Amino acid sequence: MSLKYITELLPALFSGAGMTLSIFFWTLILATPLLLQLIFVFYGLPIIHIVFPRYQAALFAFVLNYAAYFAEIFRGGFQSIDQGQFEAAQVLHLNRWQTMTKIVIPQVIKIVLPSIGNEVINLVKDSSLVYVIGLGDLLRAGNVAMARDVTLVPLVLVGVIYLLLISICPFILKRLEKHFSYYK
Repeated sequence: MSLKYITELLPALFSGAGMTLSIFFWTLILATPLLLQLIFVFYGLPIIHIVFPRYQAALFAFVLNYAAYFAEIFRGGFQSIDQGQFEAAQVLHLNRWQTMTKIVIPQVIKIVLPSIGNEVINLVKDSSLVYVIGLGDLLRAGNVAMARDVTLVPLVLVGVIYLLLISICPFILKRLEKHFSYYK
């Protein structure tokens, strides 16, 4: 390769790198709040003297993020229950507790299970994001072994482990859906 070839190639590469950085930046701002939350909790909050150890920072960010998703999923599930269900419970003289535990919540669970299942699978995958704050997760262990041994085998094994973890979720979800299948 000649220096001339490289100098002719660099402007196109820099232009491509600019596009890559632009996509990265806007995706980071608009579509990856968990990553931003992790970074904010661990690196941003210490600016105002709120300091979390790495594990607690990751746990706080994950709980905050996923609580919002789960709350919205369950809100939608509760709103989908027909008002007639509550009226029928009143006619049967059921109190609020009985109405919720015997009639409403089982229907809500059946409705929200597919969405909850998707979020659980996302949570397994998102757990790899703790790498950015230096926690020794599965991906980090694979990267360390890969760098040490100069082989891709550790990353292949990491992928297999993630695949196994994610494969368990639909199995459990199908069993739960079968359990609640009496609500048609």
